[in-house]
Amino acid sequence: MTIKAVTDFTVVDNTVFGNNQNKLVLQANVEILPVSPGQFANIEIPGNKEVFLRRPFSIFDFDLACRTITILVKELGKGSHTLARVKKGTKLSLVYPLGKGFSFPMKEDKVLAVGGGSGVAPLLFLASKSGLKASQIDILLGAKSAADHIPVDTFTAYANVHFTTEDGTLGETGLVTSHSLFADLSGYNKIYCCGPLPMMKAVASIARANQIFCEVSLENLMACGFGVCLCCIEPTVKGNLTVCTEGPVFNINDLLW
Repeated sequence: MTIKAVTDFTVVDNTVFGNNQNKLVLQANVEILPVSPGQFANIEIPGNKEVFLRRPFSIFDFDLACRTITILVKELGKGSHTLARVKKGTKLSLVYPLGKGFSFPMKEDKVLAVGGGSGVAPLLFLASKSGLKASQIDILLGAKSAADHIPVDTFTAYANVHFTTEDGTLGETGLVTSHSLFADLSGYNKIYCCGPLPMMKAVASIARANQIFCEVSLENLMACGFGVCLCCIEPTVKGNLTVCTEGPVFNINDLLW
């Protein structure tokens, strides 16, 4: 069982990224636990009496030496709206690290990572920690418009980054599965995906058709983070499983998609 902690972090940076997205850098005054790409934290929303439950956020990055955890916040509801507006110096309570992360690629693997929306966070985290050469990883990020994409310049050292936009303002026009990378997947032996459910199902279907190992990170509604409340149940070949404890990362062969 993964060791978990309840720790107070201080907001040391809150940077606006594109449309309704923020990057929060949180620092603890104690040693922090290591986090694997794909794991998440449940964060207590400060100063909003309408939000009773903690909200889950994927880890974007972490630094043991600096005792920092970085998350991306995309405004989708009251909780994320409040969190996106926290000031430097605000204290946030985190329960972390939660869930199971991605399987790390082997040193000879060629990887395609496909993300959309807030799903880009764990994929960029995975690329930065994979230990692979940048030439071995293609990251494909989809969004409605160029303004919806976050800056990823710092990640070009870890991967080749590609974009799609539905309006054609950045990268290739269309959905991620219409990108030219999908024209020939024979060079890849692992695909990782996180984002909107229709996108993940489409990528999973293509991976199955090409017999490529594929993991997806589900974004089911979560509350407790410990598998107690049963809000995040996902039907699988192994029965109904809680995404917060048995996932959020699943091999597509275990899902009833």
